[in-house]
Amino acid sequence: MRPLSLFLALLRLPLIAWHLGRGGVLGHLALVRLLPAWLRHLCHILDKIIRSGSVTADAGGALAQALVRLGPGFIKFGQALSTRADLIGPDMGHALAQLQDRLPPFPAALARRLVASQSGRPLEESFASFDDEAVAAASIAQVHRATLCDGRDVAVKLLRPGIEKRMRADTDLFDSLAHILEWLAPGLRRLKLVEAVAQFREISETELDFRLEAAAGGRLADNLAHDQGIYVPWIDLEQSTKQMLIIEWIDGIRIDDIDGLRAAGHDIAKVTEFAASSFFNQVFRDGYFHADMHPGNIFIRDDGVLVPIDFGIMGYLEFGDRLFLAQLLSAMIDRDYDEVALLHKHAGMLKNTVSVHQFSQAIRAVADPVMGKALGEVSLATVLGQILQISTRFEIEVQPEFNLLQKTMMMAEGVARQLNPKADMWQLAKPLAEDWMAQEASFSKQAEQAVKAVFALTTRLPSLLDALERPHPEPPPPSPWPLRLAIGAIGLAILSFFTHFH
Repeated sequence: MRPLSLFLALLRLPLIAWHLGRGGVLGHLALVRLLPAWLRHLCHILDKIIRSGSVTADAGGALAQALVRLGPGFIKFGQALSTRADLIGPDMGHALAQLQDRLPPFPAALARRLVASQSGRPLEESFASFDDEAVAAASIAQVHRATLCDGRDVAVKLLRPGIEKRMRADTDLFDSLAHILEWLAPGLRRLKLVEAVAQFREISETELDFRLEAAAGGRLADNLAHDQGIYVPWIDLEQSTKQMLIIEWIDGIRIDDIDGLRAAGHDIAKVTEFAASSFFNQVFRDGYFHADMHPGNIFIRDDGVLVPIDFGIMGYLEFGDRLFLAQLLSAMIDRDYDEVALLHKHAGMLKNTVSVHQFSQAIRAVADPVMGKALGEVSLATVLGQILQISTRFEIEVQPEFNLLQKTMMMAEGVARQLNPKADMWQLAKPLAEDWMAQEASFSKQAEQAVKAVFALTTRLPSLLDALERPHPEPPPPSPWPLRLAIGAIGLAILSFFTHFH
């Protein structure tokens, strides 16, 4: 963390605190036990001073409204924060997962100039037609419908001017705030806030470079090419650039438009089956999944095929993580809670001082009441909240690689609940889990992975030995500047807060 970034972050704290306070968010933060008592007390005082009289009582709604007022970077961070239900709670996580950023579109003349500058030729040489009115406009980009010169209908996604600089400034701010929070409240370190911000930075960089989104869409299309019931739109790689993405135009019905789907004659049960199998295949078979599957990003074609769009946020899981999840799912389906506890133990998630038996009993208390029930009778958010209480009690460290998966699960559950509330998610998952375990998680597959790991180690062995042989200098004493700078900047921030708003 650079001193300048830290100082600038602290100078922005008053404005952030003002919007959070006006929305009533500080009052909710005052109830978070992970924060130090003095910080919770300060949040409580500020909440009394600046809370608006018309705030919503719902914590998730209050935070969502405050983030919208703070701008595009905060909206995106709120969407990413929805994956951290361990930090903000499942109800607030669910509210933030629904957070959508809609901004007025930038002028059509500017859009046309952007297209010409990105393609290097007049717009008319690239498109037979180009609709001036944007069909969607958000903080990162806006979308126009167009027709290529060869007659194919496409969606043209254009990066909003100036958004790259603004997003990078906001990401630097979030990184500084994460470091500050971990310094103020060491108990928060197990939540790996700094790592979560680093993951957010990586996602943001992908969203700000449409060449990376095009590559992500291409990889997903290759993975799902032979799967039944799902289709990934083609992308015009030749004409797409860093700031312009040209992708196949999709005519279809949103997956959450149940009345529209029924009116069109779609088999809702079949759509649910396709959605469940595709989600499972992406996560377990491929380890590469669409991580922004809100209803606006999934359409149903006339033939009943699911079509995902917007590949700016993708998740990836290593084979070992997938194996752990598959074994965990299998043990849960079999109600073998001792095995569930041992899997956590062997994965290094439980401390040596934690009783495996007690952890097993805690999992049983949460899981048994919901096993075998239909989606309409079970709230994943409620179950997740109970599991997070258990993880806090047993001091289970958060695994950043599962954050996007958690968000995707919450979204998938919401879509599936709307589609078919009578569906039994366990019965849908069981045959898929058994097949994957038989084919991909077999002894031979694990042996293959072990051989790859050994080969990778042997290639690194010479450099590792060289590093061991080199003398290691004594580490320099810690510099006192972070503490001094933080104290000085906090004082300046508090002073500017009261002089600016009172």
